[in-house]
Amino acid sequence: MRVLLTGASGYLGQHVLRSLRRRGCDVVVLGRSLPTGFDDVPLVKADLLEPSGLADAVKGAGATHLLHLAWYAEYGKFWASPLNFRWVDASLRLVQAFCEAGGEHVVMAGSCAEYDWSYGYLREEITPHSPQTTYGVAKDATRRLTSALCALHDVSMAWGHIFFPFGNGEAPQRMIPSLIEVFRGRAAPFGVNANAYRGMLHVPDAADAFVTLLLPKPDNSASPQGSFNICSGQPVQIGHVVRVLAELCGADPLPVLNLVSTRSGDPPMLVGDNSRLLATGWSPAYTLEKGLAEFVNLSA
Repeated sequence: MRVLLTGASGYLGQHVLRSLRRRGCDVVVLGRSLPTGFDDVPLVKADLLEPSGLADAVKGAGATHLLHLAWYAEYGKFWASPLNFRWVDASLRLVQAFCEAGGEHVVMAGSCAEYDWSYGYLREEITPHSPQTTYGVAKDATRRLTSALCALHDVSMAWGHIFFPFGNGEAPQRMIPSLIEVFRGRAAPFGVNANAYRGMLHVPDAADAFVTLLLPKPDNSASPQGSFNICSGQPVQIGHVVRVLAELCGADPLPVLNLVSTRSGDPPMLVGDNSRLLATGWSPAYTLEKGLAEFVNLSA
C-alpha cells in the first residue's frame, strides 16, 4: 500500500506523518511543501484549492490509500470563514480524482462540530448531526458527499470526528498553551469555564487513531469503515486541567479559577464516546496528566 497524505504541515498532520514513518509506511505528501524535518518524504506539489492539475498529481502519486487532513484552520477565524466552502469543493475533487485513479481506501478528518452539541455525550450512530457553525456545516456536507462519492466507486471510507486534541504544535492562542504562559508568569490570568467538561486527547494519540483508520486491521482484514470519534472518551473538567497545569508549572491556579467565565452557547459537557475507535484495536498511549506533562516540558 502507498499513502497519499494532505495537510502534512498542519498541527495534526505533522504528528500523523511521524506516526506513519514510525510504522514504516510508504508515504507521499500532496501539497505545497513538506514540514520541517521530513525532507526525505516524497512531495507531489499541488495547491488543493486550484482545480487544474490536481487529477494528474493524484494519479501520478500512485497511492492506494488517501488520508485527507488539509483544511482552513486559522485560529479564531475558521468557524465562520467562507473559505470552508472552498474546502468542501476541494475535498470532493480530491476524493473523486483518487477514486478515478484506482484508490482503495479514504480516511478524512471531520469534527465534533458536526454534531448537535445539546446532547453533551456524543455517539457516532445515535447523536444527530446539527452543526451550528459554517465550519461544522462544511465538514458535515463533506462527510455526506464524499461518503456517497466513495460508494459510487466502491471505495471504502472512514471519517474521524476530532475532539479537542492538545499538544506540541498547537496554536499558541488556544486554551492550554495560553494557560501555560499564565502559569509561567508571561501572560495575565484569564477566565475559563472551569465547571464545563470536555473530551481531550493528546495529539500523538489522535494521530495514531487516524493511522489506525487508514491501515488494514492486525488480522489483515479490511481497513475500518464508517464514522469514528477521535477522542479520549473521558469527561475532564476544565478546572481540573487548570489545576494540573498550575502544578506542573509550580504556580497557583487560583488567579485563573477566580476568574471563572462562561460564554453564551458554551455547552456544559462536550465529550465523545470512543467505543467504536477502541474496537479497531487503537488505544491511547497517554493519560491526560501524562500528555499535559509532556506538553509543558516541550514548551519550556
